Amino acid sequence: MALDPQDLKQFVASVARLVRDRLIPAEARVAAEDRIPEEVVADMRKLGLFGMTLPQKYGGLELNACEEVQVVFELCYAAPAFRGYIGANNSLGGRAILWGGTDRQRDHYLPRIASGELLTAFALTEPSSGSDATALNTRAHRRADGCWVINGGKRFITGASEADVINVVARTEPGSTGGSGVSVLLVERGTPGLVQAPPDRKMGQQGAHTGDLHFEDCVVPPDALLGEEGKGFKLTMRTIDRGRLHIGAASVGLAGRLIDEMLRYALERRQFGQPIAQFQLVQAMLADSRAEHLAARALVLQTAARCDRGEDFSMDAACCKMYASEMVGRVADRAIQVFGGAGYMQDSAVERLYRDARIFRIYEGTTQIQQITIAKHLVRAASALH
Repeated sequence: MALDPQDLKQFVASVARLVRDRLIPAEARVAAEDRIPEEVVADMRKLGLFGMTLPQKYGGLELNACEEVQVVFELCYAAPAFRGYIGANNSLGGRAILWGGTDRQRDHYLPRIASGELLTAFALTEPSSGSDATALNTRAHRRADGCWVINGGKRFITGASEADVINVVARTEPGSTGGSGVSVLLVERGTPGLVQAPPDRKMGQQGAHTGDLHFEDCVVPPDALLGEEGKGFKLTMRTIDRGRLHIGAASVGLAGRLIDEMLRYALERRQFGQPIAQFQLVQAMLADSRAEHLAARALVLQTAARCDRGEDFSMDAACCKMYASEMVGRVADRAIQVFGGAGYMQDSAVERLYRDARIFRIYEGTTQIQQITIAKHLVRAASALH
């Protein structure tokens, strides 16, 4: 449901104020402590960011795709760990329950997800299945009493250590292969047989945790099934398409911050008697960065509009994820180059943001997976014409 344009403008402005007044000043502390301070979490909760895409009937803001990406542009002007902390509630975790859940499941979970009382996670990746998402080794079977018993492990799961409710993708049909025979099961924190490992030590995005999940005869009730039995992979890919659009928007937001950082430095830093912004080769890096940033922004907005019109935007989402994540990587690299030695030092914001940006080209499907996805769509469409 689209907001009134003036209401959207005011909300985006509120997010921008939060970013500049609270989030950016907290960035260095978050990176040093690998956690987001509770007072900052409270600020994000108060603004409604944990449920910005969830329906108003559950306490969310019900932003459509076009509105969501505009908010993410602003939110990701700050270090992306803040977005990562609220991401699953609005994307893979919360939206999977919204789209695949029963009325009881939605009523039980979504109000607390939208408020930020509950944190969610979406457990798909495994030690032996990353880019090949269908190569699942985690299994679940029904007992005689209808309960599900889960065995297996998950890897690199965002929010694994702190999640209160986890969407677990598991193979529930013995002998099935590929995307068939896969289901999604809801597992709550504290369920016997579930182990939520401590957070990973990562290259960047400190404060937004990833980690392992282990299931050993983990028993969940019959109504833990999300959506249809054996058809969970379709639900998974639907949520991932929207998630790829979200990551495209996050990349655009971070690129905007990096461009402003390098422009500010180029105007302040003097060499040979003048600001380095006067040197044409520095200007070229600034110009290339802004042109690519605007191209990615336009692609994200165009794809979001297709999503809101109910069109098939799967290929477009892959294009957004691929182009925008590669774009922010190039912009981050140029920012280090403009800063020179100062950018390589750990007390530099661009050094930290450079490390933060690197993961965008990997999660929600690597660049190479996006290329394959895009090509398959093109070949399929061309074949249909002959």
